[in-house]
Amino acid sequence: MIFLILFSIFVILASTSIAYAEDYVVDIPFGAYNPELNTPTDIWYDPSQMFVTVGDTITWYNDDREGHTVTSGQSAGRFGWMSDKQGKFGEPDEIFDSGRFMPSESWSYKFEESGTFSYFCTIHPWMEGIVNVEQTIPDYPHDAYGNKIEMFPVIQYTPDKLIEFDITWEPNVIKTFEKTKFIYQTYDGLTNSNLDKMKYDIIITQNSKILFRDSGLTQIGGDYRNFIFETAGPIEIRFQNIVSGGTSGIESVAREVVDNSIFRTVVFTAMVYDNPEKTSTSEIVIQPARRMDIYYEFLVAAILVPALMLGGLIVYMKYRKPKKYSDQNKFGAVKI
Repeated sequence: MIFLILFSIFVILASTSIAYAEDYVVDIPFGAYNPELNTPTDIWYDPSQMFVTVGDTITWYNDDREGHTVTSGQSAGRFGWMSDKQGKFGEPDEIFDSGRFMPSESWSYKFEESGTFSYFCTIHPWMEGIVNVEQTIPDYPHDAYGNKIEMFPVIQYTPDKLIEFDITWEPNVIKTFEKTKFIYQTYDGLTNSNLDKMKYDIIITQNSKILFRDSGLTQIGGDYRNFIFETAGPIEIRFQNIVSGGTSGIESVAREVVDNSIFRTVVFTAMVYDNPEKTSTSEIVIQPARRMDIYYEFLVAAILVPALMLGGLIVYMKYRKPKKYSDQNKFGAVKI
């Protein structure tokens, strides 16, 4: 009974690991050392082309009679090494290199990044292969540290706990060359009411490089920005220089302490993935108006002014004095 339980646990753990990473094998067959392609399988690396995902491991086994290497880069080709007067056997790119391993030995490499990787043997430059590494895109959002985001919006507070930021992005899984909309709401941390006309700066960075920066002013407690990423990798969405437009809860505290708006910073993180369907985009990113309060006030004026004019007309019609006039009969005689 105990054996069955342990076996069941082993099966569960094994299946879980397979879901995240796979191990693959490439064989170096007997005769690969011979440039005349004198091998039973007619290739030098078997298989010569591999398709894996990020996190997978490939092991090369040497079943030949001589030592070989697995070196990333561009080989000289089957005949190029013979015509090269400088005697170059290829151009390594230093991504990975097994060094020389002998018959019956093996070498493994785990691919941590997506891309297409060519490789060859520096001793026998006619030997060449290629590995295509695709990135696994999850079907759920997570932050830059791999933590799954269970529910949107993501909530953060300023260090002084006076302002709450709620943010979501659409689509939830961010991909390159695809427009992403960052939508956020702001609340008074003391009263839980929306913060209207709150000033802030939004900065989006990736790999310590600022990709986007803008200033904003919340309307009806929220705002949004659009962006298209061209590179995969972790990103940071930072809100700083936050200044409240004025609510009772925040203002009552602000009167008692020194204004620390420059220290009010909220940071969110996310991950951008390579888009398997797009390698470029011609889409134009359109941002909301920089000063939405102008449109808001114009809307109020557009409603209020006609209402006041109508009210004034009603009052005028009600209280105006009638003019005296003479009444004529049908014969044209004047009636006094």
